[in-house]
Amino acid sequence: MTPDTPTDTLPSALPRPAGEREQLERVWQRPRGWRAITVVNNNYVGLLYIGTALLFFLLAGILALLMRAQLAVPDNDLIGHALYNQLFTMHGTVMMFLFAVPAVEAMAVLLLPNMLGARDLPFPRLSSYAYWAYAIGGLVFFCSIFVGLAPDGGWFMYPPLTSSAYSPALNADLWLLGIGFIEISAIAGAIELAVGILRTRAPGMSLDKLPVFAWIMLAFSGMVIVAFPAVIVATALLELERAFGLPFFIADKGGDSLLWQHLFWLFGHPEVYIIFLPAAGMVSMIIPAMAGRPLVGYRAVVAAIVATSFVSFGLWVHHMFATGIPQLSLSFASAASMAVSIPTGIQVFAWIATIAAAPRLRPLKTPMLFILGFFFIFVLGGLTGVMVAVIPFDWQAHDTYFIVAHLHYVLVGGMVFPLFAAFYYWMPFVSSRPLSERLGRWAFWLMFIGFNAGFFPMHLTGLAGMPRRVYTYADGYGWGALNMLSTVGAYVLAAGVLVFLVDLARNFRPSVARNAGNVWRAGTLEWLPAGVSGPRSVPHVHSREPLWDQPGLADDVDAGRYYLPGAPTGERTTLVTSALDARPQYVLRLPGPGWPPVLAALGTAGFFLLLTVKLMVPAALFGVLAIGMILRWLWDADPAPLGAPVEIGGGLRLPASCQGSASHSWWAMVMLLMVCASIFSAMLFAYLFLWTTSPGQWPAAALLAPLRWPLACVALLLASSVLAWIAGRALRRERQAWLRAALPLGCVMLFAALGLEAAAQWRSGLRPQDSAYAAAVCAVVGLQALLVVAVGFMGLFTTARSWAGRLKASRRACFDNTALLWHYTVAQGVAGACVLHGFPRWVG
Repeated sequence: MTPDTPTDTLPSALPRPAGEREQLERVWQRPRGWRAITVVNNNYVGLLYIGTALLFFLLAGILALLMRAQLAVPDNDLIGHALYNQLFTMHGTVMMFLFAVPAVEAMAVLLLPNMLGARDLPFPRLSSYAYWAYAIGGLVFFCSIFVGLAPDGGWFMYPPLTSSAYSPALNADLWLLGIGFIEISAIAGAIELAVGILRTRAPGMSLDKLPVFAWIMLAFSGMVIVAFPAVIVATALLELERAFGLPFFIADKGGDSLLWQHLFWLFGHPEVYIIFLPAAGMVSMIIPAMAGRPLVGYRAVVAAIVATSFVSFGLWVHHMFATGIPQLSLSFASAASMAVSIPTGIQVFAWIATIAAAPRLRPLKTPMLFILGFFFIFVLGGLTGVMVAVIPFDWQAHDTYFIVAHLHYVLVGGMVFPLFAAFYYWMPFVSSRPLSERLGRWAFWLMFIGFNAGFFPMHLTGLAGMPRRVYTYADGYGWGALNMLSTVGAYVLAAGVLVFLVDLARNFRPSVARNAGNVWRAGTLEWLPAGVSGPRSVPHVHSREPLWDQPGLADDVDAGRYYLPGAPTGERTTLVTSALDARPQYVLRLPGPGWPPVLAALGTAGFFLLLTVKLMVPAALFGVLAIGMILRWLWDADPAPLGAPVEIGGGLRLPASCQGSASHSWWAMVMLLMVCASIFSAMLFAYLFLWTTSPGQWPAAALLAPLRWPLACVALLLASSVLAWIAGRALRRERQAWLRAALPLGCVMLFAALGLEAAAQWRSGLRPQDSAYAAAVCAVVGLQALLVVAVGFMGLFTTARSWAGRLKASRRACFDNTALLWHYTVAQGVAGACVLHGFPRWVG
């Protein structure tokens, strides 16, 4: 059989060879002892991820309780204003950056491979690296509150309050560098998830059979790839201003503090839907199982997901109605804020229709209780969202406790309640015992009553005039009773979370291999019988609910009658399928446990955190550790192809490697280039925005570097791209000597082009501390320098693989990825030169 042969004849009734299951379990065995932390299997990494995110939720909740204790009565002196500023900054930062986004990514890491019928995600070591970078960096960041270094400028960190003139201490630097690298970890996870969803689905699972949660995580990944680079650029610019005096946000030198708000909310409002959509995806998986029938309006829900992911990017000005920006921009954002409620409403009505169409009423279980609570709370949050989308009302309610109430109704109702529903629903998937229904009901009612008692009065407090972010208030304002009710509600909510933790301690017994099983009689693949490797064999599916529509599927999968019932290569493997119709294409050989991802994460976290406290030499050492470990794990990331195709079951034989655009690594690199393009776009946005606010800072054409400088730079860039193309042709013809000469020479040309650009700007009198224009130019050139250094490393790394005999025409994934980044770097360099040297001449 060939990969294009229909596979509807499976499963095979042939008996499986003796010892096949034991071989599979041995290959996928979890390491023991100290080596347990080197695990890369998604089932274990996902649990660690979820546990760490839950820890941050509890820590941020404790900070909230301390704040509510301070606000319980007027003129309270329990907590001073300095500590209170740190508390509310850390509460918001931890909830948004260390809990909300990581929690939904963690659920996806755990569930998606099993839901897609795959053995693991396509880059297991990247999952491990992303987790450990997040865990180490996040815990160190949180501990800053115990030594007085916690940030205190709000989780949004608006300048000029957070500039060095007003916040000279290291608190803001810790936020900027810490959160910046945590966002990088989130982007790495998003790329992994997107490639996994598109390329490692079970055969037959075409896009129209994709589970809704997978569709949503695909949209989630795209939104992270596009939105998160904006906050990375924002944090980099503010840190450059604080550390080196580049005046991006200093009005006296042509900067503008509104630039931060634009960049931050270009990330911040899509992030609301980045958080909400995965929670909605969990709801779309739980309700059909509880109702015993497929989701009503599947295609409409998918269309609503895609529409929400697009419309959400038009909402960032929603947070800037009171900043004095033009009326046209306000009107556009107001319209987008209202329009986004339409696709959200489609999902809500699809859920209601599914419940109404249930063939029989089932007892109301704990997951469904949390979903009903989500309906009530989120709809109220949506209604107040429409209210604050009306510009005149927003002007009145802006920066009052009405906004605090709205924010929590949307985020807690739209994310936390569905997440707790997911905990109760999927616990039998990862535990040998489900959680308690009795304790679950107690947890729900305490959380539901406590939340509404705590946050609903804040609408009234805000309308009565109480501003946000104040640590105390006078008795004469009449806010005391409402604040006391909010404080009592917060502690009742905390009691509900405590009951959940007690339930978890009593009943959670982690075991994927011997879990409690499909107690809900759900129809999706994560409920297949599983071992340490996930499903015993990779099934062929025909519908969206294969466990309902394919009788005997679970038994056939567990008996090994489908694909990859063993370990045919003696390694961990999974199937790579086509992106559209999920036809088997090749066998992906997955790496096992190892120290490089853990040490690389430690090095990355250490570099950023030590850089914050200005310990340059230790930071450099940690940076070297990170780079060295990343290069070490990449050294064997492209194993030599096997001599013959691999028998995967049912008479189907597939290659165990793939090159070019069909390779999963090529898809990952294309997504990384999308991240790079988003970062470059955000940087150009900053450059052009500063021109609109202070065009007088832009120099006359006569003061710019002569055109021969950028022309020579562009010529060198294009020449280096030609050399990379020549190296590719040489590799196809196995002319290694040509490749070994072309790649280093091309790297030299890239660095020469960079040096020419920097020299041209310097000779023209440009000094980055002089003006916002000069700072913006240096930022664009600096971004290009980062890419040139990365390409230089990759070019030399690829050349070294050639010398080591690890690079051939049939083993060229390393070169293909290097070439992709190389050509992108050249394109960005040319575009940057056109903007920096052409735009001032055009507008001058």
